[in-house]
Amino acid sequence: MVVGATLATLVVAAVASLFMAWSIGAGSSGSTPFAPAVGANAISVMRAGFIVGVLGLAGAVLQGANVTEAVGTELVLGSVLTATASTIALLVAAALVAIGVFAGYPIATAFTVTGAVVGVGLANGGGPAVAKYQQIASLWVLTPFVGGGIAYGTARLLRNDSIPERVAIPALGGVVGLLVANIRFAALGGDGGRSLAEVGASATPPVTIPLVGVDLGVVVVSALIVGASAGLVRREILADAKRGQRRFLLVLGGLVAFSAGGSQVGLAIGPLVPLLDAVAVPLPALLVGGGIGLLVGSWTGAPRMIKAISQDYSSLGPRRSIAAMIPSFAIAQAAVAFGIPVSFNEIIVSAIVGSGYAAGGAGVSREKMLKTVLAWVGSLVLAFAVAYAIFTGVDALL
Repeated sequence: MVVGATLATLVVAAVASLFMAWSIGAGSSGSTPFAPAVGANAISVMRAGFIVGVLGLAGAVLQGANVTEAVGTELVLGSVLTATASTIALLVAAALVAIGVFAGYPIATAFTVTGAVVGVGLANGGGPAVAKYQQIASLWVLTPFVGGGIAYGTARLLRNDSIPERVAIPALGGVVGLLVANIRFAALGGDGGRSLAEVGASATPPVTIPLVGVDLGVVVVSALIVGASAGLVRREILADAKRGQRRFLLVLGGLVAFSAGGSQVGLAIGPLVPLLDAVAVPLPALLVGGGIGLLVGSWTGAPRMIKAISQDYSSLGPRRSIAAMIPSFAIAQAAVAFGIPVSFNEIIVSAIVGSGYAAGGAGVSREKMLKTVLAWVGSLVLAFAVAYAIFTGVDALL
């Protein structure tokens, strides 16, 4: 009887996780990566939803382990995420995110999941992971200033008539190439994955550069990728400036979509990690399942949110959209590397506003932004309170 009840709880937890994955795919990971590209008329809403789903699945499988393990084991001290606790946390968070999707407001998934997991964990006798909370809070607070500031500066650079686009945009392409060369992929081996630069450098004997302690081979491979990226972008810009901008923007959207899958899948399946030993399911299989949930959500629910973000927040051209996407990609990859649950809504909206203000605030809705910030803070507090109360009530009845 006890075994049957436990199994039933695990099944409910798995269903709640899939629902959460769908909600994330329909919301943050499915809508935010291509919102600037849609706003710049570089891609249609429906096509953006399709592509972001596929790339999100790839990111979930190749980069999803860090955030997944952090959400499942590092938000609360002690082994307190039981099947019941995980189920309640996932249902509360998914319900809030789904409400945001259908209401047309971008509820920050990272805020709701973190609040819900911490709520049930503390209600079940766990201890607060203060060091982790400080790390998470630092990223959440800094994101609007860092992402928005970089987007503002980049947009100003692209609007500077003294710097021709044939120079500025290829240079930004080189920056993106540097980031791509050094992000880590689990499929490339190593405990925490390896980067393309590290794989390329492994073909030669390691030579460490004095003072900085960096492998010379990694620097050389990174430089080659930077040069190739800048060269490809420059060729496109010289052939047709407007078409080149749109193609570069689509590449950036794809990279952000991939990064979204790597981060956001952990918010859906992270609470299930403490239960894996009981059901003998390997983490890679769980990542695939979560990635498929993201994909389905992106295909079925993301277009509504893509339209809301791209049209309601700022009317962007290709240059300002490029300025918004570069810091979004960089911050997303930093969060994945450090295993920090991050809100893609916060990242992309901050960058969109920053790039919009570079043009004098054109098209930026202050009222919409205020409501969004209140929704972010409210979702964190509400998710914590509701999850804590529900688990306390359920625990008293059992």
